[in-house]
Amino acid sequence: MKNYIVILSLVFFGVNANAQSKKSKEIKSIKSMQGCYKVTFNFAETFNYSKDSIYVSSPNKTDYALEWIDIVEANENKIMLQHILQVGVDSNAYIIKHWRQDWTYQDKSNFDFVHSNTWKIKELNFREVQGKWTQKVFQVDDSPRYEGSASWVHVDGKHFWENTVDAPLPRRERTIRSDYNVMKRMNRVEITDYGWSHKQDNEKIVRKDNESDFILAKEYGHNTYVKVDDNQCRYAKKWWDVNKNKWKTVRLVWEDIFTNHPELTLKKKVEEKRLWQFLFSDDYKSEQEIRNIINKFVL
Repeated sequence: MKNYIVILSLVFFGVNANAQSKKSKEIKSIKSMQGCYKVTFNFAETFNYSKDSIYVSSPNKTDYALEWIDIVEANENKIMLQHILQVGVDSNAYIIKHWRQDWTYQDKSNFDFVHSNTWKIKELNFREVQGKWTQKVFQVDDSPRYEGSASWVHVDGKHFWENTVDAPLPRRERTIRSDYNVMKRMNRVEITDYGWSHKQDNEKIVRKDNESDFILAKEYGHNTYVKVDDNQCRYAKKWWDVNKNKWKTVRLVWEDIFTNHPELTLKKKVEEKRLWQFLFSDDYKSEQEIRNIINKFVL
């Protein structure tokens, strides 16, 4: 009996050690996305299934920019990465707070996108999230976009994470399309020898309550993040150093809203302006000013 207990203990500690070793690789992979990158954004519509004979596909899109990615918060179960976009390489460079990605370990609460600017909390059990990381993606104003859980894979020298999840339309589509209302995204984040890549195999979906989804079209996206010297992003980094305290306040306000709204619907505009147009303004600095304007968008 004593020998049996010893064997069980050795097995348990061996499994636990392997899990910790895998988690360490995952933390290293996520943190490696920090730094300055030359980014190429590529999107192309690949198929369409429209019943409209005069259907027009979205144009192919390729854009370039520098992006500073900062680790805002990091511990063994959560890593927060803020993207700052920089267009230009001198003091006249255009700087904008871009998207944010939070990685949380074994997170049992996901904010699922439904449609029509509505998200619902989905509770998962431990077996569904065991050993997995959730990537939580936020818009430029720190409102939600999409969340999904999956395991990081480390095999044959590759390190990647992939997940399929519903999301609202990206800005590149929202400004030109209104014939669908959900983008189902197959996201693959892979650490590469040049930095990292974000591949997408997306479906453009028409979703209506009590009806089956209709796939209007498909698109492929391939965004490459090529690591460059951090000094190339110095203007983005400087901007973020000046403004990050304000955006910490914005995040804290949103956390309160997420906690108190298991179902969240947001207005697209208030006073003919989008939320980011208010928050990007210097007119909104204090916590109360920020809270008041965000609450105006919450239905």
